[in-house]
Amino acid sequence: MKLEQVSTPAYILEEDKLIKNLEILKRVQEESGCKILLAQKCFSMFHVYPLIGQYISGCTASGLYEARLGFEEMKKENHVFSPAYKEEDFDEILSYCDHIIFNSVNQLCKFKEKCQKAGKSFGLRINPQCSTQGDHAIYDPCAPGSRLGVTADKLTAADLEGVDGLHFHTLCEQNADALETTLQVVEEKFGHYLHQMKWLNMGGGHHITRADYDVEKLISLIRHVKETYHLEVYLEPGEAVALNAGLLKATVLDKVENGGITTLILDASAACHMPDVLEMPYRPPLKDSGQPGEKTYTYRLSSYTCLAGDIIGDYSFNRELDEGDVLYFEDMAIYSMVKNNTFNGIPLPDLVVKKADGSCELVKRFGYDDFKGRLS
Repeated sequence: MKLEQVSTPAYILEEDKLIKNLEILKRVQEESGCKILLAQKCFSMFHVYPLIGQYISGCTASGLYEARLGFEEMKKENHVFSPAYKEEDFDEILSYCDHIIFNSVNQLCKFKEKCQKAGKSFGLRINPQCSTQGDHAIYDPCAPGSRLGVTADKLTAADLEGVDGLHFHTLCEQNADALETTLQVVEEKFGHYLHQMKWLNMGGGHHITRADYDVEKLISLIRHVKETYHLEVYLEPGEAVALNAGLLKATVLDKVENGGITTLILDASAACHMPDVLEMPYRPPLKDSGQPGEKTYTYRLSSYTCLAGDIIGDYSFNRELDEGDVLYFEDMAIYSMVKNNTFNGIPLPDLVVKKADGSCELVKRFGYDDFKGRLS
């Protein structure tokens, strides 16, 4: 099947771009000595886990189902962190995961003995209280009052016997300079604990495969940690794995004019198929388009849901668009499939892989049963 034959809406994973990202991550592993894990909360298209597993060390989960998915489909190192674990889930999680990370001293004490009996490596998430983010407070684990991680003052009285590692996750779509700033604070506040640890997990949010990312600085920072504390270093990026490696193909269904604004109604939805557009919010890149007014024809792109605010954004084009025209939203592999929904009974997009030779493989088509099965 060729790209133009792919039905809409469809998420299209571009294999060559995925591999390009993975080669960069593999280089970081090899030159720094760290281990890189896929954060499944961002990208969980397990059809390509065997491919991903050829380049990086495994994956990390945020709960029971992701832990099971990584265990079944990646079959490599499998880590898990959750703000809290349910007792009825924990034995099953232990059966899937090599490393378990706790969010509080209370949870550590509660489940520590089970981890030890199962022979699992376990650690504690710390909160360095070092915010390096500006625009997206919702994604800042170091914001005042954050529930994520143990602060230094709360760790002094904790019993860390048997704890193998510490974990921090403070970044969101950031460069290595933000990690450098955070790491300095981590060493100041928690460095004396690191000498007794076997590993340090520096979390996700590292935009390693972005064009302007300082890979050399990252490698240097990892080497510093390994040489200073003699421990294993883990990174668990999500976006960096599939960054700019996915498309969302959509078709124009209608054109509506009101108040001087021309809106194109698409069979793709911000609310259903790219929720981060509304949550962040942000304006997704769109192939062959420009900013409003930059090109001859400007349109507002929306969907056929009934949500008035289901607006993708305003874009301009060199030609007039009409019913039947096809659009390709870019960077649609990350936080799309994992967050999509069937609000209004809108179908989920097909899942497609575009091979390096240009051919397209239909991986999954969703239907009415996928909608109905969630509801009763």
